[in-house]
Amino acid sequence: MKKIRAAVVGYGNIGRYAVEALQAAPDFEIAGIVRRQGATDKPLELTPYDVVSDIRELKDVDVAILATPTRKCEETAKKILPLGINTVDSFDIHTGIADYRRTLDALNKETGTVSVIAAGWDPGSDSIVRTLMQALAPKGLSYTNFGPGMSMGHSVCVRSKDGVKNALSMTIPLGEGIHRRMVYVELEDGVSLERVTADIKADPYFANDETHVFQVESVDDVRDMGHGVNLVRKGVSGKTQNQHFEFNMTINNPALTAQVLVDVARATLRQQPGCYTMIELPVIDLLPGEREDIIRHLV
Repeated sequence: MKKIRAAVVGYGNIGRYAVEALQAAPDFEIAGIVRRQGATDKPLELTPYDVVSDIRELKDVDVAILATPTRKCEETAKKILPLGINTVDSFDIHTGIADYRRTLDALNKETGTVSVIAAGWDPGSDSIVRTLMQALAPKGLSYTNFGPGMSMGHSVCVRSKDGVKNALSMTIPLGEGIHRRMVYVELEDGVSLERVTADIKADPYFANDETHVFQVESVDDVRDMGHGVNLVRKGVSGKTQNQHFEFNMTINNPALTAQVLVDVARATLRQQPGCYTMIELPVIDLLPGEREDIIRHLV
């Protein structure tokens, strides 16, 4: 069977774990890695692979895994889709997903490609769990409680602020879907913590949550990539009250995000042209192997 050729675009936390997930997947091969600096200072672990600064330098790419910051996803996808290459990403601004999907869908259909967006664990695999819970109890309330743990998207957002050398944003669950953001920053010399705090709290990533910002000498001394989620729904099945569902997981954040990206990269080869979120994909399409074998094993 011909293997799926995937390129990894970006080689930060998610990109590194995406390479590992591709190495472990039986139906993929790595077409190459795209980095801003190309092969300059090529990491030793990437020795077996082509490392380039432009995806057009790679051959026969079926799908690009966009391991880029959320605010670069749309721009990057729009450059790659006209090349006839599918894209997947972990765009994580929940309020922007519908508009982003609509924009890419038109380009996907024009170019005959497939994109899966917002494909991490939340949004992403947690979205599937929330959808299933709501189907099981159509009337009721659901709560998503994150953490305690490191939010990659929020941390990247803070690192983009003027005067911030490094940053860590921790998510602390307060219950019933309410969260506190604990932000730890290393600042450039002479930069005001008060000004940086105001910039952070004004950003849409933080504007709706209780946020506390602390200056530290070393973010690396307090960083832990662990995270987790507790999903709860209490509702009504038919006319029967008091149906209660709960889902929990404790994870390494970038490793799970990367695994989900590889799963949906596989699924892009099984969809019609267009842009999809994970709740629109048949879950069986996330798995390697023959459909009949999967059904015998899991149903």
